[in-house]
Amino acid sequence: MPNDAAGRTLKGRGLAAQGGLAEAVEVSLTFEDNRLASLVFGQYDQNVAHIERRIDVKATALGNHLVIKGTPDAAEKGRRVFERLYARVRKGGTALTLGDVDGVIQEVTVQGNLFPSAEIAAEPDREHFEQIATRRRGAVRARNAAQSDYIKLLRSNELVFAEGPAGTGKTWLAVGHAVSLLEQGHAERLILSRPAVEAGERLGFLPGDMREKVDPYLRPIYDALYDFMEARHVDRGLQTGVIEIAPLAFMRGRTLTNAVVLLDEAQNTTSMQMKMFLTRLGENSRMIVTGDPSQIDLPPGQKSGLVEAVNVLDGVEGIGRVRFRDVDVVRHDLVRRIVTAYEAASHGEAEADRNPNPRRRSLA
Repeated sequence: MPNDAAGRTLKGRGLAAQGGLAEAVEVSLTFEDNRLASLVFGQYDQNVAHIERRIDVKATALGNHLVIKGTPDAAEKGRRVFERLYARVRKGGTALTLGDVDGVIQEVTVQGNLFPSAEIAAEPDREHFEQIATRRRGAVRARNAAQSDYIKLLRSNELVFAEGPAGTGKTWLAVGHAVSLLEQGHAERLILSRPAVEAGERLGFLPGDMREKVDPYLRPIYDALYDFMEARHVDRGLQTGVIEIAPLAFMRGRTLTNAVVLLDEAQNTTSMQMKMFLTRLGENSRMIVTGDPSQIDLPPGQKSGLVEAVNVLDGVEGIGRVRFRDVDVVRHDLVRRIVTAYEAASHGEAEADRNPNPRRRSLA
């Protein structure tokens, strides 16, 4: 019975089909470290149950032993998922989130479509999705193919547009990439901006100085900063100007050199604001523009600068663009279903507008 480098024992046996049903397969895994195995399985085996639902297998965990039952393809996929999860906790030694589990499932699925089975078997522990590394958080790996493509574009382009629904990691990964460039010395400053547009409500005049007025709009970016940097480093960066909060209206006339510039919620910029912002790019700088075209809070009839820019600049050298979909939501599985439901409803309304009720008759 073969053992791998992690001390796991794998075996497989076919289960005879009954009643004309498709053949089922049983695969057994034995992990050499009980503590790491418990991290893979999760508290009360929640990771095991999650994988069962995701890839349609039956999995039974007992101590450091696991039995996976399902169709040959599903059982093989389950084996690779658990192997990959074990390799990850062996390397990091920390508990896994359901998002981590979903990321590995997505990666194994993509590998199954893109790589020959012989290569996968030869490198079962290799992870093919891109990652971002910062001092505080260590390596953060993409959880789906869209995020992996996003990280590749961030590395290879001076300007990147990221569009998609909430919860896909657009802003979070952009901040992580910016922090990594800052820490590696590839940039001297991190400039964060966001249009000050309320989401369907009027807050009135806010008290305080410029930063205190803008802070509520930039809270999601702050949250991401504190995820990737120590709080004391964030505070010091804000005091010294290494991290700058710049309202979009105050960007006019500036040339931003040796900086990573992030514009969040860009769907709420006007055409004039977007053109002004994009032309601030200076030498040795990178720009990242994120937004969700389905959540435009501009006054009726006002054109979104993001929607216009991605169309006007399509195909321009040095500019990357990634579009996230509802299936790429990584925040919470319920959020994914909510976004999908809204997408379906909006498409239904659009279809109804294009195809009015044929039974409606003229009053003439």
